[in-house]
Amino acid sequence: MAPARPQRRSMQQIIEDRRRASFIGRTAELGVFRGNFDLPPEDVRHRFVFHVRGNAGVGKTSLVREMARVAQECGAVTVHADESADSVPALLAALSEQFGRQGHPLKALDRLLAAYRQRLQEALTTGSQDPSAGSLALAQAGLIGAGMIPLLGAFAGAVDPALVARGADGVRSALGTRFGRGGDAGASADPVRALTGAFLDDLARVGEEAPWIAIFLDTYERTAPYLDGWLHELITRTHRAALPDNVVFTLAGQRRLDPAHWDGAENFVTDLPLRPFTDTEARGLLAAKGITDEPVVAEVLRLSGRLPVLVSTLAGSRPTAPDEVDDPSATAVERFLKWERDPALRTAALACALPRRLDEDITGAALGTGAALGPAAHAPDAGAALGATADAPGTGAALGPTADAPDVYAWLCSLPFVTASPGRARYHEVVRAPMLRLRRAGAPQAWRDGHARLAALFAARRTAEEDGHGDAAGRPWSRLAWRTERGEELYHLLCSAPRTALPGALRDGVDACWADTPAARRWARALAEAGEDGGDEHLRSWAAECLATLADEQYGAVRVLGLLLARPELDDNGRAAAYNARGWQHFSLGRYQDALDDHARAVDADPQDSGGHHGAAITRRALGEFDAALRHIDRCAELAPEAAWVAHERGETYRRMGRYEEALAELDRAHALAPKEPLTLGSRGQVKFALGRAADALEDLDRAVVLWPDYTWALTRRAHVRRFLDDGAGALADLDRAERLSPGTAGIMGERGDVYRFGGRYEAAVAEYGRALAADPAYAWALGSRALAYEALGRTSDALADLDRALEIDPAYAWARAQRDRLGGPRAAGGA
Repeated sequence: MAPARPQRRSMQQIIEDRRRASFIGRTAELGVFRGNFDLPPEDVRHRFVFHVRGNAGVGKTSLVREMARVAQECGAVTVHADESADSVPALLAALSEQFGRQGHPLKALDRLLAAYRQRLQEALTTGSQDPSAGSLALAQAGLIGAGMIPLLGAFAGAVDPALVARGADGVRSALGTRFGRGGDAGASADPVRALTGAFLDDLARVGEEAPWIAIFLDTYERTAPYLDGWLHELITRTHRAALPDNVVFTLAGQRRLDPAHWDGAENFVTDLPLRPFTDTEARGLLAAKGITDEPVVAEVLRLSGRLPVLVSTLAGSRPTAPDEVDDPSATAVERFLKWERDPALRTAALACALPRRLDEDITGAALGTGAALGPAAHAPDAGAALGATADAPGTGAALGPTADAPDVYAWLCSLPFVTASPGRARYHEVVRAPMLRLRRAGAPQAWRDGHARLAALFAARRTAEEDGHGDAAGRPWSRLAWRTERGEELYHLLCSAPRTALPGALRDGVDACWADTPAARRWARALAEAGEDGGDEHLRSWAAECLATLADEQYGAVRVLGLLLARPELDDNGRAAAYNARGWQHFSLGRYQDALDDHARAVDADPQDSGGHHGAAITRRALGEFDAALRHIDRCAELAPEAAWVAHERGETYRRMGRYEEALAELDRAHALAPKEPLTLGSRGQVKFALGRAADALEDLDRAVVLWPDYTWALTRRAHVRRFLDDGAGALADLDRAERLSPGTAGIMGERGDVYRFGGRYEAAVAEYGRALAADPAYAWALGSRALAYEALGRTSDALADLDRALEIDPAYAWARAQRDRLGGPRAAGGA
């Protein structure tokens, strides 16, 4: 029998082994970290947090990679995140994906994240559907920034009309918990809290399955503004679920931990400040690169200051004599590019420092042609100037005589100061910053032209993102792909022509704040970095103030809108938009009078602004002030006479008033103007059902779901219609689909309870109503419906208790009072 062939290793594994073998130094830090896994969590010497810190270029990311390898050798499940996770939900999503890849799925968190995304999507795209409990919970957390805010949604048709119309206080009391568990109203106002609870539940299970869990958060100086307080509370405070004791966090950033959060944490945090390499470590790295000649080594150490990224850069040039490194007057940029003798490539390296990130297209725009480098690159001896082999100084690979943008991009990715990953790359900040200063001061016209070209490229990418998407109800900042391209475009516009670009950039800030806090952070970061790199201290400091303000997830956007309104660069239209954006933020926080005040200011700033009247109409309607809402909608019609959304809003308002014939006429008109709008079809289906046209209602709801397959509200309403039409199986299928999209939704569970009850499955109905009430203890309708199921089971005392509780929650619940009177019996103390 032939011997089994040994399993071949992948190229990636071999490359990773070589990278590990080339890691030099940091033995003391790695030793402390490794030793921590030998100490049980109960040992007072054990640490739960490691903080790696130091200036840019000191090697934090490389050390974190080695620490992850050490943790894996000790049996840990390791996960990692950096600044690309621009909020707590984004961080939890990134970590969950990595846990799942390693065979430890975080199922509870994934379900809640799906609900969170669904609610966010509904908030950003929904017109004026009945506000659902979940979307108000999201709104009150400051996460809804645009569009119509749904308040009663999935269960509006099943609630007594008096409940719908009773005003803001009643609506809030009826909504209860959506993202949390149990009756904690705080969870409904803070989805982050609910997501954190699910994360802790799942982490406890993983902690039972694995010896250790190692969580690495890199570039912490960028994420600390919005993660610091959350992380400290996660580690130190008592939660519904406990953090397993075998979790070890590693943070890596430039600055010390904020004493406002971490003061006195020495008994569980190990601080690992990184300094430049020691002489021994730096010499070890040079020896690994074959550089051992003492005069050469001494000069490299002097020029690099033993900063790891600079030692690596200079070592990559393979100097063989002191005169190849000896240039006392050289600038930092000259040190980075000293051994690149082709002037075209030196110019290319400077030009490609302008963008904050690179790919082949961005490289082409930075070079100015998107094609060949120029005469030097095409010269017959260009390859000789660079060296003919892969070991040639400064290249990593020889470029042929037709080097174009892809060739240059590949060459850049081979340089020690460029961090590359599939499809993208970026300069290390230690190298990029002096290159930018040199370019700005030494070639101001090239600086302006280069940034203008890059702005044009990102504008084209941003426009391409708009194709096929519409504009997300006028709020494209709500889409990550769009705002990524727009953020880069703004950065380059402000670097190229700051005075010209600033008014438009501030107007973008209004839309970003309207969208959500992560979008606002991306916008503010673009401005801050443009101010820093462009030498505009005023812009840098003002944008930094915005970033600091946005650390407050709930109120940050409101306050930044105040900062924007204080800027003289906003015109009347921009000021009206800012007031409207702040009005919607106030609305989402339940501060209705503040919302009305801001929408009134918008109209004062720009009397032709329909948005102010629109926002006022939605707010008045939420307060049950329907006549006032209609007056504002009439004014919207004067300002935007053929807008489909105006007809939709009037139809929605009539529907909530119970004026169904008038509602139908308006929704028919809105549908004629925008036949592919699923929200109008959903509303019209509900009106038709109220008018006794169940089959027609089903047709509209079917079309709405086809246009928007994740339209949870329409799925739940369609289930209600199907149940009415004796299609219990179809109703349950719709509700199962809706619950997959929005787990833990009380209205969906309540509707399922009705399907069971009308099908004679009373025990199942009682159980389902119980699930709905566990999610929302103030769900009076579910109590009334469960009372009927109890009655059918002969449990009259339980039915009476449920009706008494429903009337305590909502004394105006006339249907519950009628059922209570019908069942008779002594009333509970304090009952209606």
